[in-house]
Amino acid sequence: MNKQDISHTESAAGGSGSYRGGKRKTCMRHCARFWWIYLIGIIAAILLIVLLIIFVAVPRIAQSKLDHVKLTVDGIIVSNTKPNSYNMAINSTLRSDGSVKATVEPFDGVMYLEDLEPHTPFINLKFPETKSVKLQTVNISQPIEIADMAAFTTFNTWLQNNESVRVTIRGNTHIKVKGIARRYSVVFRNTMTLQGLNGFKGLNVTDSSISLNPDARGNNFRGHVSIPNHSVFTLEIGNATFSNLLDGQDIGTVYLDNLVLYPGVNNVTMRATISQAPVLAAIGKRPACETGIIPFALRGKDVENGGEKLSYFADALASDQVITDINIGAALKQSLNISMSCH
Repeated sequence: MNKQDISHTESAAGGSGSYRGGKRKTCMRHCARFWWIYLIGIIAAILLIVLLIIFVAVPRIAQSKLDHVKLTVDGIIVSNTKPNSYNMAINSTLRSDGSVKATVEPFDGVMYLEDLEPHTPFINLKFPETKSVKLQTVNISQPIEIADMAAFTTFNTWLQNNESVRVTIRGNTHIKVKGIARRYSVVFRNTMTLQGLNGFKGLNVTDSSISLNPDARGNNFRGHVSIPNHSVFTLEIGNATFSNLLDGQDIGTVYLDNLVLYPGVNNVTMRATISQAPVLAAIGKRPACETGIIPFALRGKDVENGGEKLSYFADALASDQVITDINIGAALKQSLNISMSCH
């Protein structure tokens, strides 16, 4: 390489550095001139991100947290039952992870059977304000006007005849997240499984007595009834009457007066007006003549409370029958000193 080559090479390198320096100065002059445009762009981007968080992300998070809240019903009391109204008190517990501090505003909610479509509300409830804490007690007590008698009767029927029922509570409300002034529209929807009455399986009649001469009300049979209630419901039913069936034949009427069903086993008294001829005929046949036990069926007939008929209970009780074994042989021996034998 000669000197001319070296000189040429150095000259070329020096020219490239001058070009880069000029480009940098041009960029600096551009930024100095248009800095306000870039500042506006940065502010707009930050504002867009904040707005997306406030109007998109936060509502979605709030709804998601609300969807994962667990509502547990500890007790429901249905009292002051009338033909078209009653009072309902609900004791319940709300559980959440408590990670988002927020307040859910009071709202009007409906309750319907989850597994029966179309979803038809059978009750409207007013829910109080709640907080997004890990554990919170929510108690409601209010008079209820029955807006849809068919839906309420269906609910009572399902509750009576099934081991469990799935019930959904749904309502539109607003939620306010701590630190943000805006209120967000959310939907409260919670499905829970409630224990049912399971067709009163396990109902038992004991201490029965028989009279040949009816009393002033025409009753000739009395006893004690154990009625299991596996649900969380306390139900003020009133005076309930049942058809007493033997081998499919209606042989009389059973009365349960002032009936209130509490959770657990309910021990109540019963009275009945029974046609005795079919019973005596049945007790003379095997195996009843050997064991003394006759299976009877009870089917709801009528319900009154305060002298007013309650169709929503009566129709539910009439929807199915309860089979119970009664020791008629022991009742005949104790009441009339009659011992039955097989022929």
